[in-house]
Amino acid sequence: MNVIVAVNSDWGIGFGGRQVVVLSEDRKFFKEMTTGGVVIAGRKTFEEFPGGALPNRKNIILTRDKSFIAEDVTVLHSVDEVLAEVSKEDSDKVFVAGGGAIYEQFLTYCSTAYITKLEAAPQSDTYFPNLDELESWSLERKMRAGESEGVKYAVYIYRHL
Repeated sequence: MNVIVAVNSDWGIGFGGRQVVVLSEDRKFFKEMTTGGVVIAGRKTFEEFPGGALPNRKNIILTRDKSFIAEDVTVLHSVDEVLAEVSKEDSDKVFVAGGGAIYEQFLTYCSTAYITKLEAAPQSDTYFPNLDELESWSLERKMRAGESEGVKYAVYIYRHL
């Protein structure tokens, strides 16, 4: 299983329940990586997806809200239910896509992290763990770099040891 996330230079990922800096190039990368696979997201993150369920992907939404329903998604209510559901899938094509609480719950189950680091530091109240400081994660390589909408970024691959 993989984690995929865009982080600010301070590893912030959002403020007030929303992603603060959204780059079109990062969205393209996300689509490239996840199309044909499985995306795991929390309800709040799912509600930020433009147009609802992401096309050409199995969308799994984890929520405590037992009354939540949405079209073209699998709604589950526990980490164990999600893990059982994705056990049937190719783990290389399963991506944990946020938000903050979802990343916390699934990070230990992930073997690879695709981290887009943005050279920006807007105010954040939600953070992704700094993998550079965790002994259980190792930077493997820089995958690509560029600039989008005036913001420099680089995509790194980390491996869980």
